[in-house]
Amino acid sequence: MSPLVQKLTAYAAYHRNPRNVSAHLLGIPLIVVAVEVLLSRPVIAGVLTPAMLASVLAVIYYFTLDTGLGLALAVFMGLAAWAGLVLGHLPIALWLASGIGLFVIGWVIQFIGHGFEGRKPAFFDDLGSLLIGPLFIAAEVLLLLRLRPDLKQALQPPC
Repeated sequence: MSPLVQKLTAYAAYHRNPRNVSAHLLGIPLIVVAVEVLLSRPVIAGVLTPAMLASVLAVIYYFTLDTGLGLALAVFMGLAAWAGLVLGHLPIALWLASGIGLFVIGWVIQFIGHGFEGRKPAFFDDLGSLLIGPLFIAAEVLLLLRLRPDLKQALQPPC
């Protein structure tokens, strides 16, 4: 079993209820954008931010697991970093309110989803799952769009 399949299978064990997965499809992107916003200051040399560094490191990790998912997450993280940069130029109160607001809303949605699941979030058992959440969402979207039949087959439990 590949490291990608191992990580997605372990994460999926906490996310079997369709309502929980749907909640994650909304909550995780909100949290990612919130982190990008909150790490969008200070701006170095006019455009570089701590958020961009964090995004690049995360995307490198995703590419080590899977090129296609790495590419999808590179696009998403790039857009989230851009949104963070835009919101990071707001006055401090608006910047913090938008970042904290998105973060809280995203986590509320996550915990509502886990209420449907009847199981605690994966990060309670493994902090590394915080990095796997966006990967799981990217995989779910690609599977819904039927773009990764190889991944769908690899994630199927053996008969």
